[in-house]
Amino acid sequence: MATIGYANLPVPAGGQAPAVPADFAAFAEAIDPHLRHSVTDLADRTNRFSKAPAHTLVTANNGSMWLKISNTTDTWATIWEPAPGWDRTITLAPGLQAGNTSVGLMRLEGGRRVELKGRIERVDGTNLADPFAINLGSVPQDCIPPGLRTWPGTCSLTGETTDAVGRLEILAPGTSSAYGVAGDILWSYQGVGGTPWVDISGYYWRV
Repeated sequence: MATIGYANLPVPAGGQAPAVPADFAAFAEAIDPHLRHSVTDLADRTNRFSKAPAHTLVTANNGSMWLKISNTTDTWATIWEPAPGWDRTITLAPGLQAGNTSVGLMRLEGGRRVELKGRIERVDGTNLADPFAINLGSVPQDCIPPGLRTWPGTCSLTGETTDAVGRLEILAPGTSSAYGVAGDILWSYQGVGGTPWVDISGYYWRV
């Protein structure tokens, strides 16, 4: 049996008489890992392809595309997936509420990237002010990063406030903080008089 192409497809060669059923079976098995396979959704992919060989390519009805990267585990690289929408819940700390931009969270890149949006303000209308940090709330358990994540957060410039940006951070497991636990969103701001609201829009990586 000879082989051709980068996929080493088996074909009868020379004077070799083809054993038709066996040759077709060998040919199909050689081609199978190089096909694009179709599933309805992630659950269908897990059910049908968890034991597929590495380099298996699978697409779903919503356009998601995954490439298997392990021969032994159900591990995949996400090539593309549609944005799920702001479908996850941020739990706000007591005394806080969403401002005039709704608060939301979504996971992207197969859950590796977490994106947040929205404004947070006090229920009583007073400024968000603290010499060190304010606990704004928390993200879901499956959005907690393995290490501390930080990004800049803009805020209102109403009143005495002269600084337009503060520091937002997500606490990680094992973090020792007087202001929160793993998954909590902290806001640190040194602007004069505090600020009426903070915009938490931004993203961080869980890897």
